[in-house]
Amino acid sequence: MESYGALLKKAREDQELSIEDVEAKTTITRQYIEGLESEKNDAFPGEPYMIGFLKLYADFLGLNSEDLLKLYNAKKIQESPIPVELLQKKKPKFLVPLIVTLSILLLAGVGVYLYFFVFKIPQKKVEIAKLAAETKKIHQYEFSGTTETHRMYKGDQILIPAQEGEGNVVLTVKDTLAALTIQTPAGDQRIDLGEERALDIDGDSTTDVILYLSDIDMNDENRGAQVRMLLQDESAISLSPITAASDTPEQSATPTPAPQTGNPRQKVIHESNRPYPFTLTISFRNTCLLRYRVDNKEKIENHYTANSSYIPLTAQNGIRLWVSNENAIRLQVTADTRNIDLDIGPDGHVQVEDIKWVQGSDGKYRIVVEEVD
Repeated sequence: MESYGALLKKAREDQELSIEDVEAKTTITRQYIEGLESEKNDAFPGEPYMIGFLKLYADFLGLNSEDLLKLYNAKKIQESPIPVELLQKKKPKFLVPLIVTLSILLLAGVGVYLYFFVFKIPQKKVEIAKLAAETKKIHQYEFSGTTETHRMYKGDQILIPAQEGEGNVVLTVKDTLAALTIQTPAGDQRIDLGEERALDIDGDSTTDVILYLSDIDMNDENRGAQVRMLLQDESAISLSPITAASDTPEQSATPTPAPQTGNPRQKVIHESNRPYPFTLTISFRNTCLLRYRVDNKEKIENHYTANSSYIPLTAQNGIRLWVSNENAIRLQVTADTRNIDLDIGPDGHVQVEDIKWVQGSDGKYRIVVEEVD
């Protein structure tokens, strides 16, 4: 492409004119003439001055000023930087809505996953509904031959064959919060967790039935109470549910008396006139898996080795232990300043046992160690 500065210089030299001649015959000073011929725009105070001197110089030399202006404008375009907006890559217009949509779908997916799989809210709702329905349903139970344990709820009834005459003596579960309250013809009877209570249900000053409370919730009465029942003569008893509370049960056969031998699974290690907190200290001499629960609270499970620290557990009512290798642990009960070492089972023996307070028919409280199936 031709240069407007070169055209100006060539035309001046063809006409044998010096810069001084042009300066003398025009109003253009030397620095502006040299600036036009060398195309140095910074020699002028502004573009309007440069364009004005360019037209004047072109007309003086007999050149077409419009053609020179076109050459000037073409060069200016070439030297101008590319606009920033042209250098920046424009994001597709659909990109932002797409990102928003995908984000919403992702959050919705995470919410569904948490709702159904982590928190399991629908399943928990079903379980709560089943529990509520179960607690509102009133069951009647009657003796039928063997000792059994059942979870009972407020309003449930236990039918015990009358000692004299026909019919049954009715016991009604009155409360299942922290302690079990049984309504009997002789008055209300309260049974604490881990307690074994001999009941006189007909007011004849003789024991008719023994109840043992093995599980109850301290904060929610709707979870019911786990109750085991024995006759005073230790004849086998079973609690069989009658489907409708309004049905009239048939009179049960009179149990055959059996010798009074006590509970062979229970070993008494301490006796007192009242229950109070006791401490069980567990130490380790080999590797085992140990799980324990204190006062029917949360279960804790872990693997332990011979180097593990000892574990002190303090209970108000009782402690349940699950041990994968009973010979791997040492057990010591501290009650009323007494330290009682417990017998250790054989190596590799898996054992589940309760260490708890119970109340005997004589009114005294005992800490017993009981093997659990």
